[in-house]
Amino acid sequence: MTALARSLRARTLSPVELVDAYLTRIEAGRDLRAFITEPGATAHGQAQRAAERLARGETGALLGVPVALKDLFSTRGMRTTVGSRILRDWVPAVDAAVVTRLREAGAIVFGKTNLHEFAYGVSTANPWWGVARNPVDPRRSPGGSSGGSAIAVVAGMCAAAIGSDTGGSIRIPAALCGCVGLKPTRGALPLDGAYPLGWSLDHAGPLTRTVADAGLLFEVLSGRTLPPRVRTRGLRVGLVQSNITRRVQLGVRARVEAAALGLRRAGLHVREVTIPELDWTVATQLVTLRAEASAVHARWIRQRPKAYGPDVRARLQLGALVSGADYVVAQRARDRIREAVRQVFEHVDVLVLPTTPITAPVIGDRVARWGSDEEPVDGALVRLTSPFNLSGVPALSVPFGAAAGLPVGVQVVGPWNDEPRVLAVGRLIEALAGA
Repeated sequence: MTALARSLRARTLSPVELVDAYLTRIEAGRDLRAFITEPGATAHGQAQRAAERLARGETGALLGVPVALKDLFSTRGMRTTVGSRILRDWVPAVDAAVVTRLREAGAIVFGKTNLHEFAYGVSTANPWWGVARNPVDPRRSPGGSSGGSAIAVVAGMCAAAIGSDTGGSIRIPAALCGCVGLKPTRGALPLDGAYPLGWSLDHAGPLTRTVADAGLLFEVLSGRTLPPRVRTRGLRVGLVQSNITRRVQLGVRARVEAAALGLRRAGLHVREVTIPELDWTVATQLVTLRAEASAVHARWIRQRPKAYGPDVRARLQLGALVSGADYVVAQRARDRIREAVRQVFEHVDVLVLPTTPITAPVIGDRVARWGSDEEPVDGALVRLTSPFNLSGVPALSVPFGAAAGLPVGVQVVGPWNDEPRVLAVGRLIEALAGA
């Protein structure tokens, strides 16, 4: 994306040509079900206006760059379904805040991508808009809930995409499909106009082809300027070794250990760290999200339960059974998780761990097996990402090779508001992967 933006400013590439190229790829990859609302004719109009602005010498960080949006961000005059049957014909009157910022930077709003219904799941097997498929292997899941955004980026259907992340919904599809996914610090990007799933857990963020692209989008969407260089030599890296990282596929573990070895050779100080409180993550995230999501959907799930797909309907109905006492206990556990994460950053500068413990599962697989033990696939996929929604700290997934031909993501986590350092370490991992 950064290279495209430079070429557009230099007028060696036309926004119209770029849009046509992406539309051709969308047509060729339609079976992947990346989009709910394809860019269509509106993209051509935006591209023509961008070309005229570039010809006049106007500037903009993303002027003429096509960026796709997960279909839960409100778009003025363009339907926003949230991946649901209930909102299939909703056309908002105003843009979400992140959409406004994209437009102000000159970006072309390039269609609305597929997602798990109401963003409440990690497969993007959408019952109303089609089962999304991993571009690396269409028999496999792209993850979710921002699955369509990851597909569009990896399949070359847009320059970048915006997703949301409540328990890992940016980082999981980034890892399973093989692109970069950034969940910034909680509150760093505005959520006005983004349809909520869990109010205290939701984040917005970019999915991109490179870490530099993620940094550029973070600057545009947050209004912050990142430092041009962040020194990485000498940084203290904590390689997370806890119960939640015990069950990890051997191929995934090998890639993360290789990344850690590469960081050590690059002059960073890598050591193992344990955070026992992370063992409470699964239960704490489950109770928190089920209660908050059920509150969002309280009226519709009572009045129109059959308007939901079976999996989301079951989750919402179970969420209605969470008591106030359960929710309070979960928030007390969450405070302890948040404090434990804060304390570990007194001793290390960043954490490194797998983004997901497994590579992309076959569509429809429900169980991940660990020898004689097993775990629900949905639970496995969020196990290593959701601690950082609960704590709100920034987390980045960077592709680092493959296991049995399927992408592996390495997750880099930093202290509150330290996106510059997280991105700097992510760029180093990215360089090591390409070495």
